[in-house]
Amino acid sequence: MDGWLDSALRILITINQILTSGIAITAFSLLLYALSFNLRDRVARSFAAILLCMVILFSADSFGSTEQSNAAIGFWLSVQWVAIIFLPSAYLNFSDALLATTGKPSRWRRKWAVRVSILLALFFVVMLINGSFVGPLITENTVVPHNQATFLTEAFTIYYLLVMAISWYNFIRALNRTLTHASKRRMIYLTLAALGPAVGSFPFLLYGSAFATNIPVIFWFIAIGANVALTVALVAMAYSVAYFGVPWPDRLVKSRLFKWLLRGPVTASLTLAVVTIIRRLGVIYGTPYSAFVPISMTVCILLSEFLITIFFPYIETRLFFGRDSQDIETLRSWEEKLITRSDLNQFLEMVLASVCDRLQAKGAYLAGLTSDGLEVISETGTSKMSPQKLQALEEFVMANEVAGLTYWQEDRLFPVTNGNGQGEPTVVGYLGILGFDEREDLDREDLNALQLLSHRAALVLKDRDAQEQIFRSLESMTPQVDMIQQLRAAGRYDSDGLVKAEESFHQQAELSHWIKDALTHYWGGPRLSESPLLQLAIVKEVMPDHENNPQNALRSILRSAIEQMRPEGDRKFTSEWLLYNILDLKFMEGKRVREIARRLAISEADLYRKQRVAVEAIANNIVQMEVKALESRHDNGVG
Repeated sequence: MDGWLDSALRILITINQILTSGIAITAFSLLLYALSFNLRDRVARSFAAILLCMVILFSADSFGSTEQSNAAIGFWLSVQWVAIIFLPSAYLNFSDALLATTGKPSRWRRKWAVRVSILLALFFVVMLINGSFVGPLITENTVVPHNQATFLTEAFTIYYLLVMAISWYNFIRALNRTLTHASKRRMIYLTLAALGPAVGSFPFLLYGSAFATNIPVIFWFIAIGANVALTVALVAMAYSVAYFGVPWPDRLVKSRLFKWLLRGPVTASLTLAVVTIIRRLGVIYGTPYSAFVPISMTVCILLSEFLITIFFPYIETRLFFGRDSQDIETLRSWEEKLITRSDLNQFLEMVLASVCDRLQAKGAYLAGLTSDGLEVISETGTSKMSPQKLQALEEFVMANEVAGLTYWQEDRLFPVTNGNGQGEPTVVGYLGILGFDEREDLDREDLNALQLLSHRAALVLKDRDAQEQIFRSLESMTPQVDMIQQLRAAGRYDSDGLVKAEESFHQQAELSHWIKDALTHYWGGPRLSESPLLQLAIVKEVMPDHENNPQNALRSILRSAIEQMRPEGDRKFTSEWLLYNILDLKFMEGKRVREIARRLAISEADLYRKQRVAVEAIANNIVQMEVKALESRHDNGVG
């Protein structure tokens, strides 16, 4: 009977150790998630402090459970106590952040309560270091080593219960302030789940060691159940907090968190469990360092990642997308069907290479018709289209109808038509072939091959043009989509946040609009001379340096804001210089969009997107300059 009981206890202890390590892994993974995706939000930052306490507490518990010497056990118990001591302060700060987010700003009483709790925590840590906080270590006649309680431990217990009660009361207040059904449901999850770490982290062996010693099997069952409940509570809290401060739709928040949990805590905990069980079995059979340990670890990780990769899209569609699954799948399929500029160039290079091989030509190029005229889209072989030659070609095709294979200078031109089969075909570009003798004619087979290749090029150009139009439409929608996302993030838990966020968004969008208008008329025009930016303090500050001319002062401010974006070193046409080059070429040098896109090797749609980002960056620079100017005036007693 005793042998059976000992075996059962060893199994229960092993399961509890795996769960303890699993809690540390889960807390650490959720901590990384909070730091990665919504660190700017105060609720997420304060929740990260709770997770940090959980990581320290249960990591120390895991390490301490494998130690044999009293000194090592005592050290890890002290580390656990540090986390337990700071946990009430973290909870109080978290509850204060929740109330502030739901529209109840943190007044002096709540702020000072958090500060006092931190000071008390520091005091208890100092007492722990000098040995006054806890009594001697108890390792004999007990199921788990623990410290004996002292007067300070009793005082801390009262403090712990009091602060946790205040924090939970704040959770209830925050719950009552939420209005929408979804937000209230998540706040209920958060309020109930918050009991898990608060209860599960408290060292009950200070007062219940006799019960644990007398009935160890029941104690370990309770410990296992508590650890399972604590894991569920941490995930539930992380789920609720994941919505704070992020502009993503709910389906995306759920999907990202679920995938993070599968790839992180689930995979790591499962691997740890398998390795631990194999090692314990190895100890029983006399081979503690079996080769199965690294093999099982590798197989478990690879198999988990394989299953997640295969089945997660199906799970994601079923659990999170619901009625929107068809729309989401359609958008995702675009990623595979999309023809990027690189894809376009690769395909057209193959077409031109086929033309050269078929006709034994020295080179070939494809010039496409755009709203700004002809543009060289691709060329191969010895073809090097200079701006002068392109201009001459444009003048030639405008003055002459190129209906078939036409001789021009030393090249043969062939029209590329859209081939839509509806009415007269529309010319979308011209295929140029180098290295032909003027008197040489193509036979029917070569001519048919040329028509087929040009038709394929036309199909790609047509699809790419359609995609460019879609990109422009999406670009025009971007400000509204950004506003909706910001309003969603601001209004999830605070109805007043909708109004405040909309005002802030409109102010930022308005400033960017003013800056773009002023840059458009940088060298003169009403958008500069009548710009609201002329009222900025930084403009008035530099006016004496420009003969009190406000337009010149504004030009200098805009130029200075652009120069702040210039990387160090000589000018290059690399990604690091992209935003600066767009602003300089477009507004300072007045280049055309087509020419800028060609020089920067990007599509026109991408150019417009990057231009918006660049203008927003200028707006941020000007805001910082304006703040410094106002602070300087305030320090000098002006205004």
